[in-house]
Amino acid sequence: MPSGRVHDKITIIGLPAIAIGACIVTRSPISVFLISGGYLFGGFMFGPDLDIHSVQFKRWGWLKFIWLPYQKSIRHRSLLSHGPVIGTVLRVVYLAAWISVTLVLASALQALTSKPTLMQGLINWSQWLFLEKHLELLAVFVGIELGAASHYLADWLSSFWKRFMKKTIK
Repeated sequence: MPSGRVHDKITIIGLPAIAIGACIVTRSPISVFLISGGYLFGGFMFGPDLDIHSVQFKRWGWLKFIWLPYQKSIRHRSLLSHGPVIGTVLRVVYLAAWISVTLVLASALQALTSKPTLMQGLINWSQWLFLEKHLELLAVFVGIELGAASHYLADWLSSFWKRFMKKTIK
């Protein structure tokens, strides 16, 4: 299985291909930016190895605590963490749940204080994003999945090669 450093190099090396592919498919500079940004986020911070104490996990800094329940619930390299699409969907839903709880608590706190805050702007922005920017969110998701795919494909190829070499040497 490749190390975190190798996965990072794969992410960097893959970026031009992702950007060119996004440009060919979408013909939209905004979509290229969103897909490429999602790819980098998926490759460096939001990939399958959030299920263990990994480089991706450490990059969350003081927010890494949010991934501890995920790590306790998901077995490493299982379909739920390293599975195509399902792993990314699960991580997106998991992070969305944390964000939703935070927004609900912020709204409750704002209702108690009855003072407008930055949180109201964030809540309004979130509503606008989810109600009006479906294609942009899809582009980001595709990028995140491509970043995760670069990770799990490298894992699978590495494992396949090791098994193949082990059988060949015998």
